[in-house]
Amino acid sequence: MKAELIAQICHETNRAYCQTIGDHTQFPWDSAPDWQRTSAVKGVEGIISGRIVRPEQSHESWLAEKKATGWKYGPVKDAEKKEHPCYVPYAELPADQRVKDALFFAVVTACAGA
Repeated sequence: MKAELIAQICHETNRAYCQTIGDHTQFPWDSAPDWQRTSAVKGVEGIISGRIVRPEQSHESWLAEKKATGWKYGPVKDAEKKEHPCYVPYAELPADQRVKDALFFAVVTACAGA
């Protein structure tokens, strides 16, 4: 499977999970902003290449990308301000947010082998 298709599956999995925890801010893949789709593809490529071997590393890679593109911590996700509440080290993430990294990693791992 190509990285972009796996990224789409990961995105939709994340969107469904977010809805179960009361976060209805995620748009479907086709409506998601370019930065979000690009970030998902990069995350998939990191796992497929073997650079990322644990969900924690997936988050840290995401965090590094956010830092490089000017994002910072904010209590509410705001793309215009480039603020995100998950802009913290993995160990400081709430458990429900760590689940998103575990799901992303599991979906990539399962799909890359398909």
